[in-house]
Amino acid sequence: MRKIVISQPMFFPWVGMFEQIRLADICVHYDDAVLPLCGGLTNRVKIKTANGSIWMTAPILRPSEQVISEVQFQNVRNWKKKHLSMLEQSYARAPHADEMLELVNSIYDLETSHLAKFNILALEKISRYFDFDTRFELSSKYKVLTKSSEKVLELVKTMKGGVYITGHGAYDYLDHELFEQNGVKVQYMDYGRTPYPQLHGEFDPHVSILDLIANVGVGGKKFITSGTVDWKDFIHE
Repeated sequence: MRKIVISQPMFFPWVGMFEQIRLADICVHYDDAVLPLCGGLTNRVKIKTANGSIWMTAPILRPSEQVISEVQFQNVRNWKKKHLSMLEQSYARAPHADEMLELVNSIYDLETSHLAKFNILALEKISRYFDFDTRFELSSKYKVLTKSSEKVLELVKTMKGGVYITGHGAYDYLDHELFEQNGVKVQYMDYGRTPYPQLHGEFDPHVSILDLIANVGVGGKKFITSGTVDWKDFIHE
């Protein structure tokens, strides 16, 4: 059965997002979803520093009720320079720092003022770095007019999916029975949060994928290993 992941395009997200991508036959960038009020993880991520984990944030313009594909950055040149400086300082002693910085620079060279386009390029480029063979699609391409669970289900069916793989946030809104009635299995990620060599103290699994690349390089693929559990097992845990 074809496995489908649908996710808002996030900003250099944690390993768990790439575990979803690894498991998927098709990953749909949910770029026509409405931006969360706080921005969520679409424009920020944590990185480890000598002073602890801190947020690395890309500033965005915030009109109300805007879909992610329309969201634009503020002061693109300024925040990119700050980010690169932050990454250089935080990962100066990491074995694969140069490799990580080269990858980030190639993404930051993209001349776009749009958040979604930037995030999508980053997600796909990092997925290719780890040699994932996942196919990527844009939800906006399919003009699905339903909302919430109905929209997600319609996208899965449009992709001819038999299994929908999702992160834990879907628990609060997903209509599991609706998927079951339509012959689609729902599976939640069973995050292993597998430790890998890190700088700056105790292991933190929730920092950016850039941390894994800086510390382990392409060999970090062996730490991207989490599986899934059926939704009924997930709910009863």
